[in-house]
Amino acid sequence: MQTYKTEFRQRLPLYLPSLYLPREMKASLKGRYTNDKSTAVVTLAVNAGDVKLLASMSDVTVVKGPRLNNLTLTVEKPAFFIFDYDVPKKDFRFQFMNSIKVAEKPLKLTYNHGHGENRTVMEGSLVLDSANKVSANYMFGTRNFKLKYSYVHGGVTTYEPCYDLGKNAWDFSVSRRLYDDVFKATFESWSRDFALEWSRNSKFNGTFKISATINMVGESKIPKVFAESTWDLEM
Repeated sequence: MQTYKTEFRQRLPLYLPSLYLPREMKASLKGRYTNDKSTAVVTLAVNAGDVKLLASMSDVTVVKGPRLNNLTLTVEKPAFFIFDYDVPKKDFRFQFMNSIKVAEKPLKLTYNHGHGENRTVMEGSLVLDSANKVSANYMFGTRNFKLKYSYVHGGVTTYEPCYDLGKNAWDFSVSRRLYDDVFKATFESWSRDFALEWSRNSKFNGTFKISATINMVGESKIPKVFAESTWDLEM
């Protein structure tokens, strides 16, 4: 009996901390700016085991004054599923992810369905090797089908031609990574839009993206400017 008590007292401190581990919480603030408006989105995320619980709220803009709206509640299990519920609209969207092997190559599949807009999208991405990837996107009930090929040269420069079956048009993009920064140029042949983008994803300096888009055949040559910045706070 004495031996049992001794072993129990020795093991007890090893188990007690796991009962009181705090759940990790993170708050993020994302600001967006375009030519005619600016918005902000606040998100609170809580890790509950292998599932994330999120609540996000946005405010709209300067025309009628700032006000909070668009509360969305989310349950997410990374790499498996995401469930979004739009509280004001009483609408939901869900997404399922899976990965299988095709000829020993990883094929990632994503199924998206929006209930209110009655839209279902299937996406697939096949990684051929470290430099080559093929992906496809199809919206059910439409001719909206896109096929994209991605090639990474030297680990820093990415070339991505994309064919849109519905528009019978090609899109092209090229991007180059420089430390935490990525510089990207995109051309859409159907709309004749040309865009330049600069983005950064840094654990220390935050995340931001700035882009300018101009229509090559339009009368106005004033670019459409888009800027987005995200700040994260561990709680």
